[in-house]
Amino acid sequence: MGEFTMPSLGADMDEGTLVEWLTTVGAEVARGEVVAVVETAKSTIEVECFESGTVTELLVEPGTTVPVGTPLAVISPTAPVRPPPARGPVPAGDATATPLVRHQAAEEGVELAALHGSGRGGRITRSDVSRAAHPAPSRHPAPSRVHASPLARRLAESLGVDLSAVRGSGRHGAVKADDVRAAAGSRTGPDQAATVKEASVAAGARRAPKAAASDTGTSAAAAAAASASASTSTSDRAAIARLMSRAKREIPHYYLSTTIDLAAALEWMRRQNSTRPVGERLVPAALLLKAVASAAREVPELNGHWTDGRFVAAAGVRLGTAVSVRGGGLVAPALADADRMPLTDVMATLKDLVSRARHGRLRASETADPTLTVTNLGDQGVESVFGVIYPPQVAMVGLGRVTERPVAVAGMIALHPTVTATLSADHRASDGATGARFLTTLDRLLQHPEDL
Repeated sequence: MGEFTMPSLGADMDEGTLVEWLTTVGAEVARGEVVAVVETAKSTIEVECFESGTVTELLVEPGTTVPVGTPLAVISPTAPVRPPPARGPVPAGDATATPLVRHQAAEEGVELAALHGSGRGGRITRSDVSRAAHPAPSRHPAPSRVHASPLARRLAESLGVDLSAVRGSGRHGAVKADDVRAAAGSRTGPDQAATVKEASVAAGARRAPKAAASDTGTSAAAAAAASASASTSTSDRAAIARLMSRAKREIPHYYLSTTIDLAAALEWMRRQNSTRPVGERLVPAALLLKAVASAAREVPELNGHWTDGRFVAAAGVRLGTAVSVRGGGLVAPALADADRMPLTDVMATLKDLVSRARHGRLRASETADPTLTVTNLGDQGVESVFGVIYPPQVAMVGLGRVTERPVAVAGMIALHPTVTATLSADHRASDGATGARFLTTLDRLLQHPEDL
């Protein structure tokens, strides 16, 4: 028997709020399956279980905030199901019945050998024959229960949505909160979109009172939604403030920068895109991320964590990508083994992670233990950025916008697309020479993009 606990989803996480269960008691779950949605101070994360089995108990109600490590559910190993021994029908020669019962069975067309007698000693009675010949219809057919999460049920009640008419996107067709929101949104006009949002906030609160039907109640719900949004934004900033203050206080940063000529890389990318469908074309951000991941593999002194007073190199490259989320805040989902991932997969994974990060649908495994993080503010028009290291990592790479600059080529001056790459590194784990080697490696890799 194992416990599913509140996971640690970052160095700055001390507690989390269970938003929604995506499983139920009695359900069988597999290792890696998403079973809950957890809200941290910075974002909402889908959490997977770490073992297979049957959910025997849900210990925490949605809306409850608990410390990291608190048991949330109990998962027992799934035992092989053994079918009960079949009870075969009584052979005709052994069926105990009076001649009158046999005559009735013959008239009703009932096979006595298929009946189990309810009389003394297993004797077949006239009532047994009558029930077999004329089974009584169920006067109260049990309505089928829609498989839905608790949050989805509360949200459906708030929005007046019939769960039986909602198509679930969860496991085995389970209805999730997002399915209810989509169903409510499809039947409402644009002017009622705020009502859906307000109901979502109310349904997610554990002890939130039911909203009144009056105009005053609607105004109160809108005020509560605005208050909750402001509170979430403040919580996000407070979490970032704590972690960044700790980083600047404990980590002796040093900073390096270099300007990289991207003419060869962008020309290669242009040729590649000319043969690709529009949806599969590469963007410079994917090319730069792949080059950073490859450089981290070649300079492992910057790829890992500072733990227990020493640097521990990581076995692989989990490249974190800083993503700004709606309403403020920052998350850094990780691309696992980005150095070994084909460039096309880097592009697809990056697009998927950024989209889900901004909709609060990241998984716990996608936010756990990045070994090196990249912040790219080029799309904001910034030419260079020096980031603050995210503990317990020992480095952060910053990338600015691609801009044309005069470059000396074979004794001639030409305008080439360039990018400023920066490095913030932990002086406890490395020195300037190591950082310079990393940036030089990054430059070299981008001069030969076909090798990435």
